[in-house]
Amino acid sequence: MTTSTHPFDQALRLSHSDLRAGLFSGRTSPAYWNMVGPFGGATAAIVLQSVLQHPDLLGEPVALTVNFAAAIEEGEFEVQATPVRTNRSTQHWTVTVSQKGLINTTGTVFTALRRETWGAGDLPMPEVPRPADVKPIAIGPQGVAWLQQYEMRPISGKPPAEWDGSGTHSESRLWLREAPPRPLDFTSLAAMSDMFFPRVWLRRATRVPAGTVSITTYFHADARVLAEVGTGYLLGRAHAQQFFNGYFDQSAHLWSEAGQLLATSNQIVYYKE
Repeated sequence: MTTSTHPFDQALRLSHSDLRAGLFSGRTSPAYWNMVGPFGGATAAIVLQSVLQHPDLLGEPVALTVNFAAAIEEGEFEVQATPVRTNRSTQHWTVTVSQKGLINTTGTVFTALRRETWGAGDLPMPEVPRPADVKPIAIGPQGVAWLQQYEMRPISGKPPAEWDGSGTHSESRLWLREAPPRPLDFTSLAAMSDMFFPRVWLRRATRVPAGTVSITTYFHADARVLAEVGTGYLLGRAHAQQFFNGYFDQSAHLWSEAGQLLATSNQIVYYKE
């Protein structure tokens, strides 16, 4: 399957309404539908894609923040990507997604021309079984189409087998990649940073309404490193740190099979009793 026919690339397809002004138009994809709207990771990828397609882009993504102000309805939408400040090696962007004149998603993107410097990793990849030694999880509940676009092999912290309130922790570890496989890039890495089911479900073993309000993803690799990962698996780790009065935070990490940390993300999620 070529990138032009892969479901993810079809979902990211944006037309130039006004290229120089950074105005694009797109349409929601049924392949990445969640319960009441698009999968949040796909929306984050669209925000990033608008910047990557802009003719004034400088450098590569370093940080992406997406705020989900309202659910995106099925159908067409518009994306406005604006470079608000460009320096010699850095660039700051604001992005909005709207439908029928109403904004439902806002975002900021920071891009930069990376330069060769000293580097080190202080968060080594956990010791886990190889992907081939971990069984893939079955397709998720009906109506959540986006789960069918990924192969997930959970190592620990699987969705509760019994929703009986007996949860004791919020950490999950799993191998994941797109299905069918697709070479990794910044947009797919952004989407996979939001692939973890709500931590409150695992911590409480109780299925309650929950949804991401805001997510920030930091990219710790450049295009060359992502190309080396290719269609390989990523190891994902996610956990929450505090649940308080309707909101909890979630931290996530994504490593390559070779053990290189590619991205980290933090998000705030609402939940109901």
